[in-house]
Amino acid sequence: MPKTTLDALRRHAIARTFFTPTTLPRAIARLGFVQADPIRAPARAQDLTLRHRVAGYRAGDLERRYPKLPIEEDFFVNYGFVPRDTHHLMHPRTPRTVWTKARWKQAQAVLEFVRERGVVHPRDVDAEFAHGKTVNWFGGSSNASTQLLDGMHYRGLLRVARRDGGIRLYAARDTTPPPADPRAAHDALVDTIVAKYAPLPFATLGQLLSHLGSGVPQWRGERGAALARARARLAHARIDGVDWFWPAGERLKRADPEERVRLLAPFDPLVWDRRRFELFWGWAYRFEAYTPAPKRQLGYYALPLLWREAVIGWANVSAGNGTLQAEFGYVGGRAPREAAFRHAQEAELESLRSFLQLG
Repeated sequence: MPKTTLDALRRHAIARTFFTPTTLPRAIARLGFVQADPIRAPARAQDLTLRHRVAGYRAGDLERRYPKLPIEEDFFVNYGFVPRDTHHLMHPRTPRTVWTKARWKQAQAVLEFVRERGVVHPRDVDAEFAHGKTVNWFGGSSNASTQLLDGMHYRGLLRVARRDGGIRLYAARDTTPPPADPRAAHDALVDTIVAKYAPLPFATLGQLLSHLGSGVPQWRGERGAALARARARLAHARIDGVDWFWPAGERLKRADPEERVRLLAPFDPLVWDRRRFELFWGWAYRFEAYTPAPKRQLGYYALPLLWREAVIGWANVSAGNGTLQAEFGYVGGRAPREAAFRHAQEAELESLRSFLQLG
């Protein structure tokens, strides 16, 4: 059996995540989880991720089609979208924050209101109950009703039925019975993580299992055991002192690199793990939307630029007045001089125009 190399793992990571574009339900099922982010630059992260994996995808398709898809909006390792079968494995949750009797009384009253209405907007709840204002997690002020609805959603009392102008609208959610085999359910969630982000270093696997503790807080104490079981069952290799893992039985893909440019979301599966990113491409990508402007090195919402099998730079892209503007930066200081790169770059920008329906 040939020796596994870092180059082979990098090629495999690219080939397995950029599968042949398919339908939206199949792409989400294959990814296992799609991370969400509200910033549009030039589109939300979930749309930028799906455009590479769904045939004919347009910005906003996920939000438009969500009510009829077998998926749920919820927290997994981050906030985003998961297939309903995966979502069932995470519930019922036992949050670390214990509600008082008074808080539960508020929640029950709101739940009865939601069941009567079917689907509610947070402003409807606020108008009905006048919960007032509260301090949010970043020190600002927000409606107490919104905070209560968030808590009810996290506890599995409500589900996101759809969105209206980006605002979550809620419906009552049926209670999920506990899994017959909690260990098997936990392992299935770990395998979902690995299937999305593999091949991944052991340190990243441990980091993601820690994040999973927010999706399944009832199993936080089982993290170490779940990590040990994963290490025992997954395919693995040790390269330059780093242990790498990927799904058991999965053969490393050896496809030739595509002659194309891809602009990737900051949370795309290929670039999410900054540790792996540096091992694969030898430079540090940073998400700087929340970095003060004078301290930014790449830009507000820099999209990593993949050319063939190397991330060689980034682009900051904006759309306005029906046009697309893109500013590129390159790790080597300048763009490749090949005509093939220039043609591929323009093809990617044209693909973005179509995705954003700019005409």
